Amino acid sequence: MPFFAFQMDSKNLLYYAFSVVRLLLYPFALIYGALVWLRNRMYDAKIFSSIEFSVPVITVGNLSTGGTGKTPHVEYLVRLMEYRYQAATMSRGYKRHSQGFIIAGEDSNALRIGDEPMQYHLKFPELVVSVAEERITGIPALLQRRPDIDVIILDDAYQHRTVRAGLSVLITDYSRPFYKDHILPFGSLRESRNAYKRANVIIVSKCPANLSLQQAKEIESKISPLSAQRVFFTGIRYDTPVDFITEEPVSLSNKNIVLVCGIARPEPMVDYLKTISAEVHTLTYKDHHYFVSADLEEIKETYNNWKETNKIIITTEKDAARLQLHFDKIREWGIPVAILPITVSVLFNKGIELNTLVMDYVEKTISENNESLAGG
Repeated sequence: MPFFAFQMDSKNLLYYAFSVVRLLLYPFALIYGALVWLRNRMYDAKIFSSIEFSVPVITVGNLSTGGTGKTPHVEYLVRLMEYRYQAATMSRGYKRHSQGFIIAGEDSNALRIGDEPMQYHLKFPELVVSVAEERITGIPALLQRRPDIDVIILDDAYQHRTVRAGLSVLITDYSRPFYKDHILPFGSLRESRNAYKRANVIIVSKCPANLSLQQAKEIESKISPLSAQRVFFTGIRYDTPVDFITEEPVSLSNKNIVLVCGIARPEPMVDYLKTISAEVHTLTYKDHHYFVSADLEEIKETYNNWKETNKIIITTEKDAARLQLHFDKIREWGIPVAILPITVSVLFNKGIELNTLVMDYVEKTISENNESLAGG
């Protein structure tokens, strides 16, 4: 048999094996979906109670298990409000080595509060960063410790229905929109597609820069938003890299890059780096991976053994929050290591509309709360 034919047969065999496995998972998806549907119905019927707080609460989340670009959208909201209000974030602190309610402080690190909260803490000194497994008890604890909080942003809390957020932001990835996905474990959705109806704002993230208005309208029609819902499209923008040790700006022009990343979907970053650098060698790890000594040796040896010159190690902000645990060791390397920050940009000149929608909610809620306190 020709080698090419064998290759094709092997690919077909893998495809069919994958299809069979997915088919076997389908009954489990039906069971899981039924349980999630029942839980949501209990909340909709008010059999399970949700608590609404007087302080403005914005939840940012997704229907899928990750990779939608949620973190830079939380940062977008933080930047929007940081000079007008005392904002706070509350996250679960995924994979942290602690429990209970914690407010980030000078002694915080990714092990104690989680990598994403640590990222917020490092980037926004004035932001109150908190973690709690249960938002229903975490929010009162936060407000008791910090009564000056004006607005709370709940990170990855779309499914946490014990708290009734005043503004709910749902993010879906352009390349994997929720309306094309299926519920776990057959697909990657945490709950059914219809759960999008709970959102006030739907954001299609990681859109290509050349997305046309006609393409956006086609996507919006497939989402089929309710009359009260607003749909926005955002793209990723890469900012100037900064040195991991000194935080000074770094140029990547014509550099040979060793990319170190433990994020859900590194492909967009890899594609971007290939457009601005000479060559990219990628070391990938699982999402939220905590680096150990063996990983550090692998990173260092990969850099040292690469025969290219004018080279540099690049990592993501989320990975940098975890690599901070090994700051002294990395500094001893004497190797250039830089962090590539990302932000989101709202497409089609809709940034003002999105900002106004968010700020109107915050201002109205604060005003109503002040009037209630004055009247009481």
